[in-house]
Amino acid sequence: MKNHFETGGRLAVVLSHPTQYYSPWFRWLRSRTSLEFRVFYLWDFGVAQHRDPEFGTSVTWDVDLLSGYDSEFVPNTSSTPGAQHFFGFRNPGLPSRMAAWRPDAMLLFGYKWASHLRAAAWARRRGIPILFRGDSHLLGRGSPRPHVRLALGALFSQFASFLCAGAANREYFEAFGVPGRKLFFAPHSVDGELFRRDHSGHFAGAERMRSQLGLDPATRIVLFAGKLVAAKQPVELLAAFLGMRLADTAIVFVGEGPEKAKLQALASERAGVPGAPPVRFLPFANQSEMPSRYLMADLFVLPSRGNYETWGLAVNEAMHMGVPCLVSDRVGCQRDLVTHGETGWVFDPSDPQALGRTLSEALAALGSSAARRQEIRQAIERRMAGYTYAKTTDGLLAALAALET
Repeated sequence: MKNHFETGGRLAVVLSHPTQYYSPWFRWLRSRTSLEFRVFYLWDFGVAQHRDPEFGTSVTWDVDLLSGYDSEFVPNTSSTPGAQHFFGFRNPGLPSRMAAWRPDAMLLFGYKWASHLRAAAWARRRGIPILFRGDSHLLGRGSPRPHVRLALGALFSQFASFLCAGAANREYFEAFGVPGRKLFFAPHSVDGELFRRDHSGHFAGAERMRSQLGLDPATRIVLFAGKLVAAKQPVELLAAFLGMRLADTAIVFVGEGPEKAKLQALASERAGVPGAPPVRFLPFANQSEMPSRYLMADLFVLPSRGNYETWGLAVNEAMHMGVPCLVSDRVGCQRDLVTHGETGWVFDPSDPQALGRTLSEALAALGSSAARRQEIRQAIERRMAGYTYAKTTDGLLAALAALET
């Protein structure tokens, strides 16, 4: 039996800007459900060219972010738009735009910005229930301080439902007193149509990329892809890799950022050492280019420390391509996606030697036999079946249905 929101209810979605992760889901929702929704974007980053301060370059995504679903841009009057500060999203026209559309509920992505709190206040005054989506966690941080628990507990009490990205995110909401009846599993997921291992064009792209990098088909590749920032520990990864003196194994870094100069300097220092493994660098890759980059890899590594990596959607992407992942236990998706020795490998970033040991363990396992590699790939395929747009949609529809009880 369909709930009210599948037969006529209207959902307003408030999101900072179009992204390569959510836009395909919105299009999927529009084509496969009868849910009526409109996305209110607060900035045009991703569809208009803007400089990303962490990539250190201007970014415009090369995949379609706007067609196939209903959306509109609300003018942002901030002098410095973006997620870096509270007034980075300043959209005074947002309440009137939503009022004109007359939603029955609102899905709010995040709370740390002026416009998001303005939208929440507007909905509360009109008795419009708010569904909340965020992916924060407390990994490595312990319990929240009393004043933080009090403030966020008061804010979260105003929301009707929460779409939990995963296990660590659910525990985060529970730590602030959110009752279990308000928590709905709506996992972080990526575009399964783009990230398909059986796409012949992706394999051809991977072969071309290997050739361009001067790496033959037998060379194993360890891959890092993302912003080259200290919190993601790319320098620590390279140091650990170089210390292993592996034969027939290379490491490839895809991306831009402030740590790139350090990486290149470290690679140059070792380039003349006999037996030094190959280190290769590729620039920032747009979304349509990423599947082939994952496919050329034998292992994807995301060694982030601290609470920087609230999820790590690159792990979803790599695993959809059948690539096992090595991650730190501070990465938000770890408990959901990466089980040590089964779908990948996990290390403790507080131990300076753990990354090297775990990298050695992972490469030994992957090099042990074709049967072992196939066993890992099958485990990855089973795991990723639970992290799709269909599963994310199930969580959203369950949260909407609960509003009627």
